[in-house]
Amino acid sequence: MSATPQTAKPAPKPPALNRLGHELKTYKAAESTLCAGCGHDSITSQLTKALFEMDVEPWNVAKMSGIGCSSKTTAYFMGQSHGFNAVHGRMPAVATGSYLSNRSLVHVGVSGDGDTASIGLGHFLHSIRRNVPLTYIVENNGVYGLTKGQFSATADRGSVAKKGVENEMEPIDCCAMAIEMGCGFVARSFSGDIKQLVPLIKAALAHPGFALIDVVSPCVTFNNHEGSTKSFKYAKQHEDQLHEVGFVPYFEEIKADYEPGTMQDIVMADGSHITLKKLEHDYNPKDRAQALTLLHKAREEKLFLTGLIYHGDGGRPLADQLHMVDKPLAHLSEAELVPGPEALEQVMASLK
Repeated sequence: MSATPQTAKPAPKPPALNRLGHELKTYKAAESTLCAGCGHDSITSQLTKALFEMDVEPWNVAKMSGIGCSSKTTAYFMGQSHGFNAVHGRMPAVATGSYLSNRSLVHVGVSGDGDTASIGLGHFLHSIRRNVPLTYIVENNGVYGLTKGQFSATADRGSVAKKGVENEMEPIDCCAMAIEMGCGFVARSFSGDIKQLVPLIKAALAHPGFALIDVVSPCVTFNNHEGSTKSFKYAKQHEDQLHEVGFVPYFEEIKADYEPGTMQDIVMADGSHITLKKLEHDYNPKDRAQALTLLHKAREEKLFLTGLIYHGDGGRPLADQLHMVDKPLAHLSEAELVPGPEALEQVMASLK
């Protein structure tokens, strides 16, 4: 009696690789310990995907965070890279020092609405003013999750806490403040909007100066109830997209298929392009005054506008303003760092 021939199993599909030859899993790190369904985990996933697709070396990133639920995010991506949890609210200051010492690293800062808009507001604003090349992501849920759900400084006036208390204070709008301080890249998104968030992160990474993305990221434990303006339900029902966002890296061919006047193309400093397809709004993201007017109107009407809000000239990066040497300080040799007494005498003589 002959044996029944067995059907050969198809060979497993090889994992997708980026241009550096890395798999997506190379850009991941520890498993999340945040609450199941937390919007922060969705942001981590999209940030990981953006870094993978932008061909950033897994060990060439400086991940910065402060204190709060958001600060844990940096443990969940780029496990081979550098990471630092700063004192509460001081992440932008630490990121500035890291950038000045080693400009060869890609700097990514992840912060929360409390870490950014409360205790860290001064550091946040000064890092924008100095135009530190930093992709700064605010995981904005409107509450202090680690201390049981009190209103944060970004909570909308009239929003209701889980215990029924109504917020009577005006919110701080991180996007409006960033535009006022001269930030050259300002965007807002929703953690559940994967299609929009990934290209915005890519564009922020390609921006040569400070780039802010304020992401509404619902807290499933303390701020996902009826009456909250930072819940999944509210965000989905009130999100009003300014445009559809696409991103073309500098190493890909630029293709366009659209009717004249329906698409706006913005060229980044490295040659990459971010394309904005107009929806209902006749909106120009290069108009600073229009951006601020739109944000104020959205706050009054309790709308949640998402997309690239403003892109302009944020000025020269901080290292150029300080006339620093081309080689990052961390790469200088001892002879270059300690040139000897003759060099010191020349410096002292120049100051007389």
